[in-house]
Amino acid sequence: MSDLEARLAAIVRANPDLMHVLTTVRALGLNDWRVFSGAVYQAVWNDLTGRPAGYGIKDYDLGYFDPDTSWDAEDLVIKRVAAAFDPPFRDIVEVRNQARVHIWFPDRFGEPYDALPDTDTALGRFVAPCFAVGIRLEADDSISVAAPFGLEDMFAMTLRPNPNRPLARGWDKAVASAKARWPELRVEGV
Repeated sequence: MSDLEARLAAIVRANPDLMHVLTTVRALGLNDWRVFSGAVYQAVWNDLTGRPAGYGIKDYDLGYFDPDTSWDAEDLVIKRVAAAFDPPFRDIVEVRNQARVHIWFPDRFGEPYDALPDTDTALGRFVAPCFAVGIRLEADDSISVAAPFGLEDMFAMTLRPNPNRPLARGWDKAVASAKARWPELRVEGV
């Protein structure tokens, strides 16, 4: 485990809400799952800036991978995850089968999206490297980290476009939202 991964794991372990989500989801035994995006990078930014652990976190994005791409199969998992949580988590843990993203992404975001082979591959398509971080609480209580671009941007509070894809249509909105909550962010590469 790298120094930044160890630092991330310590921040996650000190965040009771994030640990509650990870522990609850682990018990469900979903295939190839990760909590990613805002719940992870925002927890780090809060730690770096001295803000409370839950500040600015709107939801907990939970990805898993099931080759059954039917809506019915995903809906069953969504309901199963919701039933595992009490409010407010029941309403803010957002579940998506990564095997289905290519079905709805083009209509929702106006961009093509090739089918994914697994959950971690999705991270490489996120709009910014600092957003492309996923974590999972393993059976041995270790926290595994997937970060195809590394963790440097997240810990440097640097927001830049993903170099492997065109600038996302919602880039300006994502930047404005993040800067409104964490004005310390540096925006680069646009």
